[in-house]
Amino acid sequence: MLADKVSSTYFRRTSFFWVTFVIGSLGYYTLLMFWPQSVPYKSLGPLGNFSKYLVDNYYSHLYVGYWLAWGLHLAEALYSIKICSDKGITNVNVQFKWAFQTFLFGMPSLWHLWSYEPEQKDK
Repeated sequence: MLADKVSSTYFRRTSFFWVTFVIGSLGYYTLLMFWPQSVPYKSLGPLGNFSKYLVDNYYSHLYVGYWLAWGLHLAEALYSIKICSDKGITNVNVQFKWAFQTFLFGMPSLWHLWSYEPEQKDK
């Protein structure tokens, strides 16, 4: 009975490294898309030079890539709900936590969910 309770409420947070990495990179990408004039390109060294080149020459590609990235995060979040159901995580609040975390952080969250092996019920 305890195994059922644990499997229906299993949730594990993404590591601090991935949280900061994803927030930082998507935050930087958002700045490039909507406020490119506020990015201190010269202070960022090679990353700044490369970013300035992309913004000046391939802005439309960056724009499409930006929305594709968020679309991929949405698809991953929806997929996480299916994985939750398949692994016996039936608590709706826990499924929402997985979906929300996966929407924000993507694959690092899904890795935790994929690696989860619920205990098998004895028949």
